[in-house]
Amino acid sequence: MARKTTPTLRSKSSPPVIHPKSLLAIEDLSLVEISSIFALASRLESEPHRTRVRHLDGRKVALLFYESSTRTRTSFELAAKSLGAMTTLVSDKSSSIEKGESLHDTGLTLRALGAEAIILRSHLSGAPWRVALSTGLPVLNAGDGMHQHPSQALLDLRTMLTHLYGKAKANTVNERSLRGTTVVITGDIRHSRVARSNSILLPQLGARVILCGPPELLPEEALSLSPGIEIERDFNRALSQANVAMMLRIQSERLAGLALNQNDYIDGYQLNSERLAAFAPEALVMHPGPMVRGLEIDSTVADGPQSAIEQQVTHGLAIRMALLHRALVNKSTTKKPSTKRRAHA
Repeated sequence: MARKTTPTLRSKSSPPVIHPKSLLAIEDLSLVEISSIFALASRLESEPHRTRVRHLDGRKVALLFYESSTRTRTSFELAAKSLGAMTTLVSDKSSSIEKGESLHDTGLTLRALGAEAIILRSHLSGAPWRVALSTGLPVLNAGDGMHQHPSQALLDLRTMLTHLYGKAKANTVNERSLRGTTVVITGDIRHSRVARSNSILLPQLGARVILCGPPELLPEEALSLSPGIEIERDFNRALSQANVAMMLRIQSERLAGLALNQNDYIDGYQLNSERLAAFAPEALVMHPGPMVRGLEIDSTVADGPQSAIEQQVTHGLAIRMALLHRALVNKSTTKKPSTKRRAHA
């Protein structure tokens, strides 16, 4: 059984600290650390159940979800339980959050109840940093507002590398791993934390990243996400260059004030079987979910031979097992908050 560690208590006069095994943004990880996470994911994936459940036997993990989620929440929960941890789900509809309790106090309450790690999804950009600073616990960002979704970027990368090189070579990550690979990300990039995390990560491995969408969903400011990012408004032209076509959901809940004609969007940007066959007959098709079939993608493509959408979900379970193992098994001390630029809640 893994040794249980107790969070270090700090005096009120001590500066706030962030646990070094938190994952708050994708740039927190070096390529060496990503390789280590991928290797750990592969090892955990291959272990028999009776061995795997000993890693976090008896450990306590809190899932704090202020937004609805299926894939991310379920995969984190199953990942924790696959390693033997006990989990509790706290949502804004079934807790004191609904009564107005602050994020700070909720985090402290979870720590006082014995939670040893917190997985947080929030509509507020920067919320994971607030909880990490408040509690000193390892915090895993499961999506914060329109900011980032780092574990999704990791599972997307592992899906791409497995497709390109096979599982045996997918664990080796370096600045040349995606050299010669063009990834086209299409859809509601303005509101997408997935697009932001991938746009930061993929160029570090040599990928060419093209963002595609109408101006309402893809402002020119997106070019500042990472050096070398390109914008292409013509989907057919972008798709003709794609080795990977990543489609994004139109986030209708965030479109207030934006004039977007759905029929025009379908005509210009939907990935359907005819368009895929004409412009990207060998491209890998990806989607972080949830999909709106008939809007950004049609069912023939989503369920077709070029689709890696189900594989993404499978890779997500392995990656999240590795992140939880990294957070709770490896002995480490807390560190001062990073000086990197953060979004604030």
